[in-house]
Amino acid sequence: MREQANLFESSMKHLWLPFTQMTDYERDPLIIESGEGIILKDSNGKEYLDGYSSLWLNVHGHRKKELNEAIMEQLDLIAHSTLLGAANVPAIRLAEKLIEITPANLQRVFYSDSGATSVEIAIKMAYQYWQNKGKQKKKKFVTLTNNYHGDTIGAISIGNVDLFHRVYGSLMFQTLKAPFPLQYRSPYSGEEVKERALTELRAIFREHHEEIAAITLEPLIQGAGGMNVMPGGYLKGVEELCRKFNILLIADEVATGFGRTGKMFAVEHEGVQPDIMTVAKGITGGYLPLAATLTTEEIYQEFYGEYEEMKTFFHGHSYTGNQLGCAVALANLEIYEKENLAVQAAKKAEVIQSELAALKSLKHIGDIRQVGLMCGIELVQDKETGKPFPWESRMGYHSTLEMRKRGMLTRPLGDVIVFMPPLASTNDQIRKMIQIMCDSIEAVTEKEKSFV
Repeated sequence: MREQANLFESSMKHLWLPFTQMTDYERDPLIIESGEGIILKDSNGKEYLDGYSSLWLNVHGHRKKELNEAIMEQLDLIAHSTLLGAANVPAIRLAEKLIEITPANLQRVFYSDSGATSVEIAIKMAYQYWQNKGKQKKKKFVTLTNNYHGDTIGAISIGNVDLFHRVYGSLMFQTLKAPFPLQYRSPYSGEEVKERALTELRAIFREHHEEIAAITLEPLIQGAGGMNVMPGGYLKGVEELCRKFNILLIADEVATGFGRTGKMFAVEHEGVQPDIMTVAKGITGGYLPLAATLTTEEIYQEFYGEYEEMKTFFHGHSYTGNQLGCAVALANLEIYEKENLAVQAAKKAEVIQSELAALKSLKHIGDIRQVGLMCGIELVQDKETGKPFPWESRMGYHSTLEMRKRGMLTRPLGDVIVFMPPLASTNDQIRKMIQIMCDSIEAVTEKEKSFV
């Protein structure tokens, strides 16, 4: 207990946790010490089911033998050397593999170290592509309401989550806003919602296409913006509009990629071929920070030339193409193939859908949204009208604290509970986690007035 107290005191003295009000951490501290499979253990020895894949990125569980060995084997060769002007073996092999498994039009790989930086690269790449091509007016970006793409200044500029980003407005560049086809609380059918959203996007493209460089979106389901699901056909409709108006399509697959949606990449569900695609999170199985921005040969060729032409893509990070990260990513993708994980994920998604049905009867569950192993459960004060709880009540936060007491970890997005288990979760573990969520939500919402 003394060691635990010392750890907590040290964390309060020196650590600053991301997306965390430290007074919350002070009241309800959690220090993770170890993990195995989909179980995490804290410094007191208490175990938890990992209901959010350690922030949406763990795939095979913790301490996966093949991934551990891949890192150790690479350590015996070299841990890191720069990719600036000099390639390395794992980076080359991984690029080959990524091109093999991603949409056919993507032929080039640019590495970075996080989802946000992969998006930042996509923005700069799309912007400079048009400049190199002589289309000087094409500098603007279109974003959808509730889009979330990360936390660098560029990424928050093309994002549209007021809760996260209102503080930084004066730092951000302006974008054109198009409506996300949000179905919950809409008086229209899914098909009508889709068509109305596409009509508004078409109007924006028609008026501004000569100055628009690209549109960015999270395919099929928004992540941190609220786990909102696109109506079927919307994504394909956006692609068709991009082709008609000569606008680049940037697909942010940071959260949706690597089997989360039941396909290797979410764009596959509607046969969409993005011009630029960003990936991260699951790329290393949740082991090491690595990301990639993939693009077409046509875009790459606009940067190819002699140095004096000033076409070079002037971007890079110290750990770009890190050998350890690339080596574990290769081992990760070998497991995907060997175990046919995307197909397994699709089957587990059916189990989740069936089990989540039990939550629909709860008094304060307004909506349940799911694509594959990505789920959002929205808590509301009034189920009939969709009236939300007062934001000060923090029902989502208190519900996840109750889940923690009962042996499961996740994080809410406001009053939307995220359920995104590792792909390695068994059906029994999935059922247990959903039961914990059900019991916790019911327990917390029954005493809702005490939180206001």
